[in-house]
Amino acid sequence: MASYIERRKFLATLGGAAAAWPLAARAQQAMPAVGYLGTTTPSTAGQLTAAFVQRLRDLGWIESRNVKIEYRWAEGRSERFAEIAAEFVRLKVDVIVTSGAAVLAAKQTTSVIPIVFAAASDPVGGGLVASLVRPGGNVTGLSLQATDLAGKRLEVLREVIPDLRRLAMMANAGYPAAVLEESEVQAAAHTLGLEVATLEIRQAEDIAPAFEALQARADALYVVSEPLVNTYRIRVNNLALGARLPTMHGFRELVEAGGLMSYGPNFPDLYRRAADYVDKILRGAKPAELPVEQPTKFDLVINLTTAKILGITVPPTLLARVDEVIE
Repeated sequence: MASYIERRKFLATLGGAAAAWPLAARAQQAMPAVGYLGTTTPSTAGQLTAAFVQRLRDLGWIESRNVKIEYRWAEGRSERFAEIAAEFVRLKVDVIVTSGAAVLAAKQTTSVIPIVFAAASDPVGGGLVASLVRPGGNVTGLSLQATDLAGKRLEVLREVIPDLRRLAMMANAGYPAAVLEESEVQAAAHTLGLEVATLEIRQAEDIAPAFEALQARADALYVVSEPLVNTYRIRVNNLALGARLPTMHGFRELVEAGGLMSYGPNFPDLYRRAADYVDKILRGAKPAELPVEQPTKFDLVINLTTAKILGITVPPTLLARVDEVIE
């Protein structure tokens, strides 16, 4: 009799577990998924990714507990953008997060899955959204558009190098946002009476020959920031130091890697704000109705170690305005 009762208990337990298993499986499948398309590498974008994940956590989305994040890295290769976006479509993620030219590649891959860009140079002109106020499709996020960033960078360069006359500019000719910034730099340089020599690159192998092609000495180098340059930032800065060229960048990370200085939007802040968009979308908001926002924080960063190597003295008036000094 006792064995019969025990057997009944065992079968009941087994039946309960069997019934519970599909529920658990369904709950696991129901966990929303975010496709995170990094345009560079995990090490390059570590601070940005951490800011994004931490803000999601602040908003109640804890990775692997109630949200799944699928990380994929293009390593500065633009041909990977569409491949990764297609993979996210196959995985049926609930939202894709990316930046730069990868946004357009994602949009061309899917018109259904919501796409949040943490940074895009010209969302309207680039065909990402219909307007900043009402994006109108499956894409929204944060624009990098700001008043005369190129001009402000050149003005800061002139404060550090008062005799600045000839400017070298490195730009990825195959990256639309870089081409747009290149024209802005040309216009700002013309206003300031500067001569510009452009070093065009399209792949990592072009970086060293670009410096070799700069036969006449320039007074400084303006580096147009984009995924390829960001991925190979140490190579760029080492070659610039070898050529005794002070550098101006758009991202702090390039100054941390040996560049002289940068001025531009605070990218960790943009990625934090991208998490706000993801939160709203996961809770039911439509990208078409979420306005594109602008940067609100801009940082001037100077590497005093690099300045010392180059024999440059940063004016006290400029140091007083610097947001971060790297030593």
